[in-house]
Amino acid sequence: MSRHMKRLTIPKSWKIPKKEVKWAVKPSPGKHPLESSVPLGIVIRDMLKYADTMREARRIIGGRKVSVDGKIVIDYKAPVGMMDVVSIPEVGEHYRMLFDNKGRLTLTKIDEERAKWKLVRITNKTYVRGGKLQLNMHDGRNILVEKDIYKTGDVLKISLPEQKILRHLPMKGGSKAIITGGKHGGSLGVIKKYEVIKGTQPNIVTFEEGFRTIKDYVFVVGTDTPEVKLPEVKVNE
Repeated sequence: MSRHMKRLTIPKSWKIPKKEVKWAVKPSPGKHPLESSVPLGIVIRDMLKYADTMREARRIIGGRKVSVDGKIVIDYKAPVGMMDVVSIPEVGEHYRMLFDNKGRLTLTKIDEERAKWKLVRITNKTYVRGGKLQLNMHDGRNILVEKDIYKTGDVLKISLPEQKILRHLPMKGGSKAIITGGKHGGSLGVIKKYEVIKGTQPNIVTFEEGFRTIKDYVFVVGTDTPEVKLPEVKVNE
C-alpha cells in the first residue's frame, strides 16, 4: 500500500495547496475516514507551521512532543479528525480540529481547560460480554455504559484521556449542530425536526435555518449555546 497520495486527489476538506508539490502524506487507516481527517505530519508542517519540511515534522512527532486527545502520538501519518485535540505540551499550546464554513478541516486554538475534553458522536451501539452496553463513537473509541439511555446520533462530552462522560447532548429539536458534510458542510444550525425514514434511505434532519441534511452529517454541539466555537474564515481564504 502506498504511503503517499497525489495532491490533486486529496480530499476537499484538506486545507493545503494542491499544485505546489506532487505528493502528500496518506493517513494511516484508523479512527477517522480519509475524507474527514488530516495526517498529523501535515497538521504540524502545513497547518501549525512548526516545521518547514516533513522530515522536520517527523522529528518533532517522533520526539514525543505532540499529543492527540491527551495521549502522545509518534506516527506522523496518524489521522487527526473532527473534534480531536492536538497539544504541544512543550510550548503550552492546544488546538481543536473543526470544520470551517467552507467544509475544510481547520484548527482552532483553545486554552488548557478546554483541551481536557472533547465531543464524540455515537455512531453505533452494541452489547458486550457481561451485559454491558458499548457505545461506538465517531473517532473510533468505545465507551462502556451501564444503562441504555443514549441514542445513535447523540453526542457526549468526555474528559481526556479518561473518557469520563461529562455531559449528554441529544439530537433533538432545539439542539445546535455543526454540519460535517454535503452542501452545507461547516454550517452551524438549530435542529427543527428529526425524521426517521422507513426503508434503506437515510434519516433526515431539518433545520430552522431552512435546509435539510442526512443524519450522518449532523454533529450536535450544544443545547442553549454551542460547547465549541466554529473557526473564523478570512475573506481571501
